Amino acid sequence: MSQCAEATLPDHPFIAEMIRQTRAFDSYGVNEQLSTTELLQPYVVTKAQRREIPIIGDPDEEILARLKAYYSAIAMRIEAGCGMMATPLFNLSHEGFGRVIISVGKLLVLDRSLRDVHRFGFESLELLCEQADVLVNNALTLVRQHPDAAAA
Repeated sequence: MSQCAEATLPDHPFIAEMIRQTRAFDSYGVNEQLSTTELLQPYVVTKAQRREIPIIGDPDEEILARLKAYYSAIAMRIEAGCGMMATPLFNLSHEGFGRVIISVGKLLVLDRSLRDVHRFGFESLELLCEQADVLVNNALTLVRQHPDAAAA
């Protein structure tokens, strides 16, 4: 891809973390040759694209890797904000239903129910960043409110 296409990525710290995490979950190097724009494009699922995806479906390994990269990037941003290790934990059924939690020490800073994981995505990369900011800021607020539990 050209540099012009690379410039379309939002200038946001979460994008850099998403790139790191997405590349980290690509253990076989399948996406190694992709530009950063091409690498993040699968995270964008428009309403029209979402309508084309069946309501019931099993998530494949690529979608699961994207989901884990997204929540791992959130955990890394939480860690950067509070200076304590943030750990994401996933529990998913083969049908794409489950839960993700992120803990800091003994404090649970994020708890999300997951459903229809096979349709995981955002309308745009900007919206991805906005939603990640909300989750990170809420988590950091909890860490500030309960420092003893976070440090435990």
